Amino acid sequence: MNNLMLAFGPVPSRRLGHSLGINNIQPKACSYSCVYCQVGRTLRMEVERRSLFGPEEVLAAVTDKLDKVRSRKEPVDYLTFAPDGEPTLDINLGLEIEMVRRTGVKVAVITNASLLGREDVRSELMKADWVSLKVDAVTEKTWTRVNRPHRSLQAGAVQDGMLRFAGDFTGALATETMLVRGLNDTEESVGAVGDFLARLQPSVSYLAVPIRPPAEKRGQPPDEETVNRAFQLLSGKVDRLEYLIGYEGNAFASTGDAEADLLSITAVHPMRRDAVENLLAKAGAEWQVVDGLVARGEIAEVEHDGKLFYLRRFRGSGQGH
Repeated sequence: MNNLMLAFGPVPSRRLGHSLGINNIQPKACSYSCVYCQVGRTLRMEVERRSLFGPEEVLAAVTDKLDKVRSRKEPVDYLTFAPDGEPTLDINLGLEIEMVRRTGVKVAVITNASLLGREDVRSELMKADWVSLKVDAVTEKTWTRVNRPHRSLQAGAVQDGMLRFAGDFTGALATETMLVRGLNDTEESVGAVGDFLARLQPSVSYLAVPIRPPAEKRGQPPDEETVNRAFQLLSGKVDRLEYLIGYEGNAFASTGDAEADLLSITAVHPMRRDAVENLLAKAGAEWQVVDGLVARGEIAEVEHDGKLFYLRRFRGSGQGH
């Protein structure tokens, strides 16, 4: 793998601002084979850590990319270990985090958390500034159906590793839960995830749905009503919950344009009707803006607990779901 493939971006990220990615794993080596994976099927199911690239090679790729980006005066907020597979399979991860931090840019790691039962993995991730853990399901049966883990892994051990890490980590801890239609989107499953997140106490939790073609046809998003119900359920269990759906390029933008602001906000958080009315009033806009967005299928109107909510539609979630 050349330097152009080891370091990529920066890409816009709602979670991390301008993120320069580090692809420290050879293509599709992972401990999971998630049904919804949006970078293709896992080619090599692995749980044993090994050396994949020299730490100096990774550092050279990152510094070279940073030099080019900075020469164009483009910002970089995070260096993010976010490969096509599972980053903690790289036995040099801890050293690589230390080395790239010398650039003065914060370091993030996006992991499926499957190897956090190992003390060495937890210790290495402690060196990062921001870590995201995957929490799609907590029961063995549902976890197996959604994430299809390596046969040596057990849900209880993975969760214990997450709790141990969360108890010691001093950086920003995030979680991500991907909802898949018919697999982990029931109130029982979502409630169990919420109870675990309450124990984990992350700084922020993200609720996601598949928005790109999944590895398996059954890895489809639930409908908006189901997603909204899950959001309301989880929001009572964690301090901060956001959607992670839709286009991220201008997710932080406040345009002053009612339509643009509605699309941006509802991609992150469902809005009650009264909140939408307040936003329109501030912009001097009429309700026809909302009607137009609903008619074009860009936002959805759903009812929950006797109240109307508006949220961003996502590709693949038609009315028939």
